[in-house]
Order: sequence, then structure tokens, then C-alpha cells
Amino acid sequence: MLHTKLGKLTRLYTQNIDGLELQCKGLPKEKVVNVHGSMGRAACELCEAEVDFDEFCAKIRSSVKDITGECMDAPRESKPIVCEACGRPTVKPTIVLFRGSMPKEFHDKTAEDLIDCDLLIIMGTSLTVSPANSLVYRIPPTCLRLVINNQRVGRMLGIDYSESSIRDVFAHGHSDAMCLDLIDKLGWLDDLAAIIEELPESNVSLLRKRLAQKAISS
Repeated sequence: MLHTKLGKLTRLYTQNIDGLELQCKGLPKEKVVNVHGSMGRAACELCEAEVDFDEFCAKIRSSVKDITGECMDAPRESKPIVCEACGRPTVKPTIVLFRGSMPKEFHDKTAEDLIDCDLLIIMGTSLTVSPANSLVYRIPPTCLRLVINNQRVGRMLGIDYSESSIRDVFAHGHSDAMCLDLIDKLGWLDDLAAIIEELPESNVSLLRKRLAQKAISS
């Protein structure tokens, strides 16, 4: 809703590789940076030419054997998927493998985004994995940091959880519940209710319970 309602979302940086963010309707693809790549995107490992994901999935089905033996249409022998841009057999999901290079997009976008950042929201992370955790200290010193998490994290990176902190705010709890609290305080519950059919079932339950509580209290 930071994007759809306010147009204030600069970027969503995620360490998820399962393509979860692709389920967010109304969130443009260019707003998401998959720090460690994604199972929902495919590209050439060498020349980095991006491949249409539906076409990639179709080539997986026609080029890779099914080791379980359940798919009768799968080929008996696997063959590599060739990059149409460079001709080399190095097309795969964009997931960063062990000791692999970080996506160029991460470096380009952080250089572009962080200089003018005035609010960094940190959610559901241990802040122990580099370079994703570097965002915490690469932002301007005037940037506020909201940590939504079950644990206090990032002390070694400079996050201050003391009562005297002037830039760091800690929302202790599960991300879904804390985000709902934030939406409630911002007066956006009706906006969220308008898209309730698009939400995961767990979020639907939380939202309906909150709406019922608001109805009783009013």
C-alpha cells in the first residue's frame, strides 16, 4: 500500500528466492530487487540476458528428464537450455549459487535508492547475511529505521534499541500482525478490506478479526 496508495515505495529489497513478492498485485516488477535471485525469473548465467519465464518453464518440461518417473511426457534424457542471446547452455533461474556473484541489479539500485532514503523498513530478518544487511548502515544518518521483527537484530550494524534512540523504532512481533497494526494506525483498514479477496488466507483471518473488533468498539 506504500506504493498503491501513496506512491512512496522506492524499492522492495528481498532475500526470498521463492518469488513470493510476485503474488503482490499492484506491485510493479521493477519495484522489487531479489538480492539473492529468484525462482520466478530466469536468465543466462554468463551474458545475463533475461528469458521469458513462461518460455523457460516450457523448455524445462521439454528438455529435462523427470527423475521421479511420474511425468510421461518428459524426455528420457536431459539436454541443456541454450541462451538465445549468446548461444551458450547456461540458462537457469536467477538464484545466486554459493560463491556466485550478486546480481548487478542489486548494486545498481542500492547506489540509486539509498542516497535519498528517508525511511527504511526492516522486516523478518536476522540481519546477518551480507550484503543485504549493508542497507542498514548505507542509508543517510537522517533516515529513520523501523524494525518489524520477533527479535532485536542489527545491533552490530548500529541499530539502537535504547529508549534514547532518535532514529530507530522497534515493532516487536510477527510481521503480518505488526503490519496490520501499522495499517490500522494509518487509517488504511478500509483500503485493505477493499482488496481482501487478493490476500492470503492467514492475512484474511487477521483482517476480519480486526474489522470485527473495530465494529464492536464503535
